[in-house]
Amino acid sequence: MNLITSNLRFKDFSDSWLKVKFQSLCMKISSGRSKIKEVGQFPVYGSTGKLGYTNEFTHDGKFILVARVGANAGQLNCVNCKFGVTDNTLVIELNNEDEFHFYFYLLQSVNLNRFIFGSGQPLITGGMLKSLNIIQPSVIAERKKIADFLSSVDKKISLLKEKHALLQQYKKGVMQKLFKQEIRFKNDNGNAFPDWLEKSMGQVLTPEIREIPKPNEKYLALGIRSHMKGTFQKPDSDPNNIAMEKLYVVRPNDLVLNITFAWEGAIAIACQEDDGGLVSHRFPTYLFKKDQATHRYFKHIIQLKRFKYLLDLISPGGAGRNRVLSKSEFLKLKWELPSIEEQEKIADFLDALDTKIDAVSKKIELTQTFKKGLLQQMFV
Repeated sequence: MNLITSNLRFKDFSDSWLKVKFQSLCMKISSGRSKIKEVGQFPVYGSTGKLGYTNEFTHDGKFILVARVGANAGQLNCVNCKFGVTDNTLVIELNNEDEFHFYFYLLQSVNLNRFIFGSGQPLITGGMLKSLNIIQPSVIAERKKIADFLSSVDKKISLLKEKHALLQQYKKGVMQKLFKQEIRFKNDNGNAFPDWLEKSMGQVLTPEIREIPKPNEKYLALGIRSHMKGTFQKPDSDPNNIAMEKLYVVRPNDLVLNITFAWEGAIAIACQEDDGGLVSHRFPTYLFKKDQATHRYFKHIIQLKRFKYLLDLISPGGAGRNRVLSKSEFLKLKWELPSIEEQEKIADFLDALDTKIDAVSKKIELTQTFKKGLLQQMFV
């Protein structure tokens, strides 16, 4: 055994770490075989979590799971119960099951992707895992302290994810009530706003065509993600790669459609960073009429499934590129809208919720980055 020193240690420990073969720590590494059912007495697990149920458990106790094949090959999970395992998952049974959390974290520090092979689907084998050279504290107490500390970090991540999910669920419920007018705002004097009115998109939007010749130099191109996920940028786009001789300028707060994939929710409100970006004729842009609608309100409207459904209805044809939205029919679409003042109240409320959700997302990302740094320093 080789003696090694870790870059990050708890101050109570000074013993050297040992380099060992992972095989020496394992009682067995096997593949799962459980069939997934919708109902059953016991859960069926894979590396990504619970996938279904079975009436016959194959494992009972503490185990580490590793995705054996497919896009998730090398991904890890740990389980402590009676459960079944899918056939594309490797099951690691340790000599000392009480230390399965420590070795679960240790394996997270290993780049298992370098062991994946196969000309078809990515594959990792039990033999590869057994051959791993790993370093570990020679003292059980230090291994336990590391596992407990990393478990506390995971607990924090789990709680943040739970908070994030609850906030999203709350926002979804509130939006349903708001747009069904089950919740109404009042003006600053405490009085009710006017009744909502059904209006066509043509009444609240103005087509805005800012045509320019194709640039001679590299430029900022814009695209629209499907499923209402906003814009994306393609900086330094080469004009020689497009046949069109004319492009169109996008400005912040424009409503932009991708008429080819509008049926799939390719609609967005341009942000400040999109200013001056260029699109083709397949991306019509619209301005909001100031006395009729606000981009801040419509940012939330276009997230609704019902709005996507309406875009689908006016995109005739087959699948994919054969389904082109009719711009004339788009301007005929009707939607019930509150007054501008109430739109702003609703937008303020929903924007504040989005700010909270984004803050929790950033905390999750920061905590995950913190954990990754710990793993890299502890298990060099």
